[in-house]
Amino acid sequence: MDEIELKLQLTEAGADAILAAGVLPGQPKPVAQHAVYFDTPDHALAGAGLSLRIRKAKGRRIQTVKQAKGGAAGIFARPEWEMPVNDDRPVLDDTTPVAGVLGDRTQALAPVFTVSVIRQSWTFDEGGARIEAVIDRGEITASDRRGPVCECELELISGPQDALFAVARRLNAVAPVRLGVLTKSERGYRLIGPLPISVKAEDVALDRGMTAAQAFQRIVLSCLRQFRLNEDLLLVTRAAEPLHQARVALRRLRSAFTIFRPILGTSGAGLREELRWLAGTLGEARDLDVLLPRAPAGPLHDRLRAAREAAHDAVAEALASDRVRALMLDLAEWVGAGDWLTEPDTQGARDMEAQDFAAAALSRFRRKVKKGGRDLSHLEDEARHELRKDAKKLRYAADFFAPLFTGDRAKDRKKFGAALADFQDHLGALNDLAAAPLVLERLGLADAPGVADLTHAADRAPLLAAAEDAHDALVGAERYWT
Repeated sequence: MDEIELKLQLTEAGADAILAAGVLPGQPKPVAQHAVYFDTPDHALAGAGLSLRIRKAKGRRIQTVKQAKGGAAGIFARPEWEMPVNDDRPVLDDTTPVAGVLGDRTQALAPVFTVSVIRQSWTFDEGGARIEAVIDRGEITASDRRGPVCECELELISGPQDALFAVARRLNAVAPVRLGVLTKSERGYRLIGPLPISVKAEDVALDRGMTAAQAFQRIVLSCLRQFRLNEDLLLVTRAAEPLHQARVALRRLRSAFTIFRPILGTSGAGLREELRWLAGTLGEARDLDVLLPRAPAGPLHDRLRAAREAAHDAVAEALASDRVRALMLDLAEWVGAGDWLTEPDTQGARDMEAQDFAAAALSRFRRKVKKGGRDLSHLEDEARHELRKDAKKLRYAADFFAPLFTGDRAKDRKKFGAALADFQDHLGALNDLAAAPLVLERLGLADAPGVADLTHAADRAPLLAAAEDAHDALVGAERYWT
């Protein structure tokens, strides 16, 4: 059966506040749980999107196999198989996919990490739904590494999904909650490998049997996941790279709204405005992250560093706000059950096969880039910036829809992608040249000593020539989707 669950990230103080406020009905009894997760040395199960655990609680052991559905954020809808077992040795039969994945390698299964938590649980009715809520506190242990666990899971037993979000908002009114994007299994595997500095976009799990609406849902959740993973890193490190990747996630998300406009109509307009505000807040800090390393040591560098710290303070304040937390919850709910799913005027576009929709979108944005890049070297900065945004949308669309165009056209897709990436890189370099004076002017540093070192106007001509060549190569690349 499928498990439908909304995962929320808490602080220890937040969990205490929720318990003290009595937002969840009744007095739960704490239950100690200890789970052992199994895999092969090369993590064959994780590679196949499966997790296998044996959990001990109240003197009983339950074996659970769960199957991921790719790039979830907040709402996890996963097939799962449970059975009682006698000890900590997995039972492998034909009732789960594990034996089929491992074949003759079942003997290679071994414990890879453990999860020990104290669980408090509640079961109650909400808005016509039956919900089980749990708060887990404890830790994950993998070899000599440990990671804390403090989270709330809202599982839908029956009824509409929007009830989960109603409860989540009630919790958020008492203590800050953030949309959870990692399962305990994923967090365990992350402890085994190198700790991430930032998280790039993952492949979106699309297949040709999907509708355009289903593809949009997967894409939005993938973007949300990338944002939230980098947000957590950014809040701890204030480093340039997670900020950059969080901003990339927002750009991908906003591009998805544009790419899928034929199925959305005007739905989600408020969400788009909120995403634009958040992207702008991160953008000011990103501009300074790009500019600061190019500034020579001295007063200008010091003033840019101070401006960079102030911009990152503004980012941290925004990310800690109710506004951003609510935005993530609103977006996750809207993509799964928003009014865009029932609008009669867009039903035909929603029901299109994902591959047909993708082909039309790729053709549409390719035409815009082809037309916008004519006589590129004579374009004004603003027009070239618009061209760069269109090129980004084309690239994001190509990345989103890549799983729909495999097989015989895979080589053509890679060549097109390489040409598009090259063109975008040249436009990015030109944009940095154009943006630097604007950033300095905004900071009141336009006439400061050393400013000339940040603009490099002499680099403009060769960059324009290279961008024109890259545009010609892109326009000449095979359209793999036709």
